[in-house]
Amino acid sequence: MRIQKKAPDSMDVVAAELRRGNIAVIPTDTIYGFSGLIGKTAEAIARIKGRSEDKPFIALIAEPADIYRYTEIKIPEHILSLWPAPLTLIVPLKGKGQGTQAFRCPADDWLRSVVAAAGDAVYSTSVNRSGMPPLTDIDAICCEFEDSVSLIVDAGNLEGLPSTLVDLSSGTPRVLRQGSVVID
Repeated sequence: MRIQKKAPDSMDVVAAELRRGNIAVIPTDTIYGFSGLIGKTAEAIARIKGRSEDKPFIALIAEPADIYRYTEIKIPEHILSLWPAPLTLIVPLKGKGQGTQAFRCPADDWLRSVVAAAGDAVYSTSVNRSGMPPLTDIDAICCEFEDSVSLIVDAGNLEGLPSTLVDLSSGTPRVLRQGSVVID
């Protein structure tokens, strides 16, 4: 099913699909992403992309403070205050030996409302087959993945820059990828 992002009920429709455990293609503040609830849909998203399940996906959160539901580290205020933005932070998960997770609080009110209504963080990974460039043309996305997902949200063609990626897991911030948000 394809719906328009600007449709009055689009947030409710998308959130309901995500709560059902389905995968949707959703526009983000950067590019389109395959999305599903964290902890429940990684295997299905990896299968659609043809990607190893070992490579984790970014998780979107609705509010900056939501990151503390998943990590116990204190994030430097000069970094946390940049959210919402196309800035991804890698943090250690709560509990000893739980590994790390990348989180982003996107700079798109509609998307943050969808994540809040879904009730948990939402995975987001570029819409493409593994090893191929991300698709930014909505018609190409529909042609390639319409039968693989339950919903595609149409916001036109997107040509955003990738998010800036900062690793906070060792205690000292390390910029792994400089994107549209500049971190010194």
